[in-house]
Amino acid sequence: MFPSEGRAAFEPGLLADVLGLPAKEVAARSPFGLMSRIENGLPIGALERVAHLLAPGDAQFKYRLIPKATYERRKAVHRLSSDEGTRLARVARVWGLAVDVWQNEEEARDFLFRPHPMIEDKRPIDVVILSEFGAEMVVDILAGLKYGSAA
Repeated sequence: MFPSEGRAAFEPGLLADVLGLPAKEVAARSPFGLMSRIENGLPIGALERVAHLLAPGDAQFKYRLIPKATYERRKAVHRLSSDEGTRLARVARVWGLAVDVWQNEEEARDFLFRPHPMIEDKRPIDVVILSEFGAEMVVDILAGLKYGSAA
C-alpha cells in the first residue's frame, strides 16, 4: 500500500507497537521479521493488548478474535497459532491506521464500532475480523479519509 496510490502505508514498527512486541526486538520491526514472528506464534499478551486497546471496557471482546476454549488452550502454551496471529495482526493494523487517521483512540473506536454506509451499514470492526477482504474495504475507507476522498 503506497500513499501515492491513495492507500494507507503499512508500518511494521507501528504494528509491532500495537501488538506490544518489545521495542528491542528489532527483527519484529521489519516486514519479514514481523511476518516470521506472526508465523511462529505471537504471544498471548498481544491478544490481550489489542483487545484492551479496541474495547477497553469489554472483557469478552478477545473472544471475538479467538474463541474462549481456544484462548484457554493458548494460555497454556503462551502462543497464538499462525492463523490466529494473522487475524490479530489484521485487526491491529486497521486499529493503527484508524488511530492515525482520527488522531484519537476514542474517535478511532467510534469509527470502528459504528455502522458505516460504505460497507452496507456493517460495523468496520466486524468486517475486519471476518476476513482480509473486509479489512481491505475498511482500509480503503480510512485511506479515503486520510488522503482526501469522501468516506
